[in-house]
Amino acid sequence: MDHIADISLIKKEEIVGSTSNNTWWIPLFIAWLMSFSASLLALFIGEVMGQAPCLLCWYQRAAMFPLAIVLGLACLYEDRSVWRYALPLAVIGGAIAIWHNLLYFNLVPTPLEPCGVGPSCSSADMVVFGGLPIPTLSLVAFMGVSSCLCLVKRKATP
Repeated sequence: MDHIADISLIKKEEIVGSTSNNTWWIPLFIAWLMSFSASLLALFIGEVMGQAPCLLCWYQRAAMFPLAIVLGLACLYEDRSVWRYALPLAVIGGAIAIWHNLLYFNLVPTPLEPCGVGPSCSSADMVVFGGLPIPTLSLVAFMGVSSCLCLVKRKATP
């Protein structure tokens, strides 16, 4: 009878874990899914559809492709501190995406046209999913990854 009383003294948190410490992997997994999907979409647009990326798209790819690998490895090895090195990469890519969107929607006048020489994102065939411009999709992906990594930081940090 004594061992039954001992079992009842075990806290629920000791059995299932604290909710703030065991759910950190969910936003990490979502961030990986977003970065992996964005990378696959960029490859599909470039390689299958034959649309060459502009200069700013290349810079955004340079930030997104490593995120897919780093976040995938962090999921695999349960790395709670991945936000320390992935979040700066996502923020840099997001900043480039913001600038790209400002240029795309003609909200900033600039004498330099990164999309003017060679491939251009302003053409009509650079719109996917029923009218979404590729620079906007990139911005949404970077914002989503950054938001998820901020959640990882909040949930994984004691």
